[in-house]
Amino acid sequence: MTDSRASRRALTRRRFVSILAAAGLAPVVPCAARARHVPTFSWEGVALGAHARLVLQHPDASVARSAISACLDEVARLEAIFSLYREDSALARLNARGRLEAAPADLRLLLAEALALAERSDGAFDPTVQPLWALFARHFSDPGADSQGPPRDAIERAAALVGWRKVEIDGAAIRVQKPGMALTLNGIAQGYITDKVADVLRERGFRHVLVDMGEQRALGPKWDGGAWKIGIANPAAPQTRLVELPLTDGAVATSGGYGFRFDPGGRFTHILEPRSGTPAHHWASVTVITGRAAAADGLSTALSVVPPERVPALLPRNARAYLVPRGSERGYWL
Repeated sequence: MTDSRASRRALTRRRFVSILAAAGLAPVVPCAARARHVPTFSWEGVALGAHARLVLQHPDASVARSAISACLDEVARLEAIFSLYREDSALARLNARGRLEAAPADLRLLLAEALALAERSDGAFDPTVQPLWALFARHFSDPGADSQGPPRDAIERAAALVGWRKVEIDGAAIRVQKPGMALTLNGIAQGYITDKVADVLRERGFRHVLVDMGEQRALGPKWDGGAWKIGIANPAAPQTRLVELPLTDGAVATSGGYGFRFDPGGRFTHILEPRSGTPAHHWASVTVITGRAAAADGLSTALSVVPPERVPALLPRNARAYLVPRGSERGYWL
């Protein structure tokens, strides 16, 4: 498996929160009238390689269809910036060259947010972890791969290329200080795209929306005032749910190693501890609820790496977390 194909696999990894909203079919289908006869329009497709969905309630079908089209244009624009599996994306070009002199504003903005979270989490969240991810992907793509994982010296060489402090944003330019370094924003980009799509809809006056571009964001309740229902999956049996969340405003994001595993046995997952270069195993899953999907996305990734005693200090006052310890089928709230 090439790194490009492995990236496509990895981008499906965050489908841990199931939406319990009105069913929909691609490309755009008005659902049966409900909520005071206001129709629900839904779209399903793919964003950054993961299943994506929009659910809009609006009395005017032409307005809803136009808004969904605008949202898809925004997704396409952002994929051209953040995608790891498109060689022409801004992020892929940065990784190939080690520098990007005229980086798009969205890339600079999100990378700055990622670096701030890296500093706040003392490196638990690190956007330069891509060399480690690529190492494990290459190792386990070999049919005769050692089930114990890559050799320790290979892990150490890849870990030596990880370090968020070696990333520079200088005006419109982004550079990394060490040859071989590479960035990934997979732990936060889907949340960012979710927020940007929500912005498109808000600017068009929508107030009864559920956006899912890898993470979930509600713009107001359903038309009848009811909450959107979000289910948190059981890591041990992802088709079942541990908790059902009512959401009328704000965002939800979940990270868990069970969502993407390099090896059939599930010992090696995509959630990597940047310093040791090995998978983090404190939590089966971490869900964060807060105002913005990018913040929830990044926090759920960071909290998945830190040990239990560090979680309360890292969780902001305006956020809540539902944590499922490794080996457990029950979680608890913070």
